[in-house]
Amino acid sequence: MNAKARLAAVLPARPHGESGWVGRVLTTGVVIAVLATARPDDHRVWIVLSAGLALFMAGTALMATRKHVALGLLTAVAVIGAATAGVDDSNALALVLVAVSDIAVMQFLRDGVVRGNRPIVAATICTAAAYAVSAWWFGHPDSWFFSQLLWTAVLIAFGLNRRQYEVQARQTEQLLEQSRLARSEHARAAALEERGRIARDLHDVLAHSLGALSVQLDVAEALLEERGDTAGALDRIRRSRRLAVQGLAEARNAVAALRADEVPELSHAIAVLAEQHENDHGTAVRLTVLGESQRSESGVTVALLGAAREALTNAAKHAPGRRSTSNWRTATASGCRCVTRERRVAKDSA
Repeated sequence: MNAKARLAAVLPARPHGESGWVGRVLTTGVVIAVLATARPDDHRVWIVLSAGLALFMAGTALMATRKHVALGLLTAVAVIGAATAGVDDSNALALVLVAVSDIAVMQFLRDGVVRGNRPIVAATICTAAAYAVSAWWFGHPDSWFFSQLLWTAVLIAFGLNRRQYEVQARQTEQLLEQSRLARSEHARAAALEERGRIARDLHDVLAHSLGALSVQLDVAEALLEERGDTAGALDRIRRSRRLAVQGLAEARNAVAALRADEVPELSHAIAVLAEQHENDHGTAVRLTVLGESQRSESGVTVALLGAAREALTNAAKHAPGRRSTSNWRTATASGCRCVTRERRVAKDSA
């Protein structure tokens, strides 16, 4: 579904303008009241007025569904009213005014754009010609003809102004709806990006925890199979249990960071991580933190902890039993740099 179709589906239809059916009913009531006060000398005029009123009501009803049919009916009403306006006390001008105002309000769209004023121009020309015929037939002076044109022009101007207002209101609604759709798409993209980040962070945490746990279990298995060292294997199993508990805590910290909850201060968290590595692997870790310790965003803290954890895990995996040295340098502008070494093996992550 394209953008225009989605907008059409969510925006309310207003085929009769802001006033809707209430305005049309009130207008019809006013016309009926005005025509009821007519006192034409020729009773056949009532037939013409009744036919004009019926056509007006039909054209008004079809403005929503059959605009071109409605245009034809309302133009016929305007012409009939203008031709009958020359009869004294006929009040046929009321039919002309309501018909041309409705025509002026109608919006004929092509590709979502209003197609100019050709319908109202054509209807005005036909109405003016009917006024001229009525003035000549019934012997009215030129002042009567121009006064009828003036009233008609005033109502046309009112209708065009109303149409312009409704077009601008509709465009404003479309802009607001487009903004809402854009915000919705942006929020959806942000949610997908956040899900990816959550998956990556949890993968890093679980990969470290399960990797360290696997190392401890392999050592325990080797102690049992090769040396029969039950006490040493039991100690490794206990370390494995601690690693599982620590992994669960780290996963909770990662989730807390993703929810923007409070997480430990970076330098303290790194010191705890180094201590845990010493206890789990039985190797010395020398930690040096250079620069001022500054509180970072929770997501940044978890990402840096993940880098340090990965570095220590690789040191234990590729150089077991060797002393590790981890140097952390923090700076406001350049960020943070970690260098972890175990004798000849080095791991850099920035």
